[in-house]
Amino acid sequence: MSIQQIFSRPAAVLALSFMLSGSLSCADAATGKTRHHTRHAAQSAIAGAAPVILTAHPGTKLDEDARKLNEDDLQDAAKHHDQPVVLVGSAPLSSGKNDEALFVQLQSARLCGSAGCTTSVYLKHNDTWNTVLDSVNGDISVLPTRHKGMHDLLVSPNDRWIWNGKEYQDTLSAPPAPK
Repeated sequence: MSIQQIFSRPAAVLALSFMLSGSLSCADAATGKTRHHTRHAAQSAIAGAAPVILTAHPGTKLDEDARKLNEDDLQDAAKHHDQPVVLVGSAPLSSGKNDEALFVQLQSARLCGSAGCTTSVYLKHNDTWNTVLDSVNGDISVLPTRHKGMHDLLVSPNDRWIWNGKEYQDTLSAPPAPK
């Protein structure tokens, strides 16, 4: 089959784009199936960085909470006959016993773009989940360093996010706007 024939098939283009973004293995690309887990392991030399592991856990409390928090996206996907895979992970972000964070990623052709799938981070306070980091692309690790009592997060190999007292804030400065 020629490359033109491959690119003329929507499923092949979709599988190739997922494979290039790291969401599919070569074997999965051939079948068009998505993986039901993602290992978020930053390729960084930062000592003590703990990767966040995202996996599908249907029927668990974390999965139920993730689905409630992302209900609008899941309903929109269903209207378009899309069934995203819900991946979840958790990690302590402070020394407080109630500061367990919920990491959520929805994987589907409709919700993931050329940069891959986004992950959001929620923190529970008084039985309410609050968004503390919204829609970031890349592997996530929890760092041993802290700001205002909460662990720093590393997104991809070099994008450090620090706690500002309410949510995580990016430490990379934005490039200047073109004139």
